[in-house]
Amino acid sequence: MNIQDLLSASRVNFDLQATTKLEVIDELIDILDADGKLSDKEQYKIAVLHREKEFSTGIGMGIAIPHAKDSSVKEAALTLGISKKGIDYESLDETLAHILFLIAVPADSNDVHLKVLSFISRKLMHQEVRDRLMSAKTYEDVLDAFQ
Repeated sequence: MNIQDLLSASRVNFDLQATTKLEVIDELIDILDADGKLSDKEQYKIAVLHREKEFSTGIGMGIAIPHAKDSSVKEAALTLGISKKGIDYESLDETLAHILFLIAVPADSNDVHLKVLSFISRKLMHQEVRDRLMSAKTYEDVLDAFQ
C-alpha cells in the first residue's frame, strides 16, 4: 500500500488546536470536508461517533485512528493530524494521543478501511516512525516516515 494514494498534503495538519476527543474529530473531519471528500459532513461525523461508541480507536502509544465507512464519503481518504499537547482520546493505555489518522471510506467499499487500518497500525508500532511523524514539518517528511 502506498500512503500517498490516500493522503494528500492538503489533508495534513501539523498543529491541531483541539483539546478534546470530540473537538479533534471535528477538526479532522473539517479538513476532509474542505478537501471535497465528503458529501455530508454531519452524516460522516455521526458514523465516526457511532464507531467510537462501540470501542475507542485510541490504540495507545500516542496514536488514535478514528474511522468510519459511510455513504457520505465520496472516495477513500486519510487525514493526519499532529497534536503537540496531546489529547485524551480514551486510549487503551491511557496515554494522550499525539498522532491521529482519520480514515474515511465509502459505504460500498469492501475491506479498504481494514487494509488501511492494518497498514497504518503496523507502521506506527515502530517508535522510529512515530518519532519521525512527531518531528515532521512537511508532507514529504510524513511520506518519508512511512518508507
